Amino acid sequence: MEFHTVNIRGFDAHLPILPLPSGISIAFFNLHGDSALTEHCGKELAKELADCDVLITAESKGLQLTHCVARELGQRYYAVARKTKKLYMQDGIEIVIESSITTGKEQKMYLSKHDVDLLKGKKVGIVDDVVSTGASLHGLEALVEKAGGIIHKKAFVLAEADAADRPDVIYLAKIPLF
Repeated sequence: MEFHTVNIRGFDAHLPILPLPSGISIAFFNLHGDSALTEHCGKELAKELADCDVLITAESKGLQLTHCVARELGQRYYAVARKTKKLYMQDGIEIVIESSITTGKEQKMYLSKHDVDLLKGKKVGIVDDVVSTGASLHGLEALVEKAGGIIHKKAFVLAEADAADRPDVIYLAKIPLF
């Protein structure tokens, strides 16, 4: 297996290069199970998001990252956009997003009423692991707006390919497509 090494503000991550059904390959970034990498990235992103009132992320790879960022910022709660509607979310909101580079199909995102109330009128920091096509980001932006939050910053560990040229996102390192 081939790997791509990326330096994330002083932390070398060795990412496996994996093919997608579309024919391109990506350097696959996975925070699941890597506590040292997650903690490092969380601390670095917290420096960029210190002026946000509240954070939001999408399940699942953004969860532990956002947990670390929120802890660093002293924020007890953060909002979680779910990809399936859970029982406790019956009075929440939902949106439809276009397909992302990794899913390849249309998806829905759901936010509980608790999280809607958490975002309303607040400066929101969007947090996730990788920005690529922007489909998942677009979904999070739509949820924040529908909840009445103010999108303040959009922060990622990695920006993939052309996403690194976006002036509206913050990222710690960039990776290519293969």
